[in-house]
Amino acid sequence: MFENYINSIPEERKKSLRKILNLLENHLPNGFEAQTQYSMPSYVVPHSLFPDGYHCNPKEPLPFISVASQKNFIALYHMGLYANPELYQWFVAEYPKHSKYKLDMGKSCIRFKKIDDIPYDLLEMLFKKMTPQDWIQLYTENIRK
Repeated sequence: MFENYINSIPEERKKSLRKILNLLENHLPNGFEAQTQYSMPSYVVPHSLFPDGYHCNPKEPLPFISVASQKNFIALYHMGLYANPELYQWFVAEYPKHSKYKLDMGKSCIRFKKIDDIPYDLLEMLFKKMTPQDWIQLYTENIRK
């Protein structure tokens, strides 16, 4: 689905990005939809499940996960990590068990600078942890605050 994007990135990152996208396709709970959002391969909650859409632009479906090849790293944007402190703490605690490198992370962005050491097994676990319904509930609770 994202071949145009993959074809546009440096050759040395294509295999890693494909592997992350395959994990998303195979391990995200049912209901998320693959599409290009903000020029990145993304998985969103479609309007059919959440008609309100994204509060910043209700015409857009609710973002959940995006992946991008940036200048010096592959970035994984996981909105659930930003909104759910327990999920964030779990991920931060688990990361050193799956990678010999220090976690490089912002609020929702995980930066993989060492593409030969991406902890795919940890990503698989992460991708399984939140359903579209979980994300909608968490999102709406946080928007009301």
